[in-house]
Amino acid sequence: MAVPKRRTSKARKRSRRAHWKLEAPALNACPQCHRLRLAHRVCRSCGFYDGRKVAAVKTDAGKRA
Repeated sequence: MAVPKRRTSKARKRSRRAHWKLEAPALNACPQCHRLRLAHRVCRSCGFYDGRKVAAVKTDAGKRA
């Protein structure tokens, strides 16, 4: 079984971990309503995907303030 001969230094360990970071999701404008949405997903505001209406969308008229 392989065992390290020397202890990994703090600098080497931390530089290896330097690339662990979060990225914001890529958002695209919907071609129908021009609101931001995730790529390759149905638009949550209008229900269109690939130029077709594929989902029914609830309106905000039923909500109370």
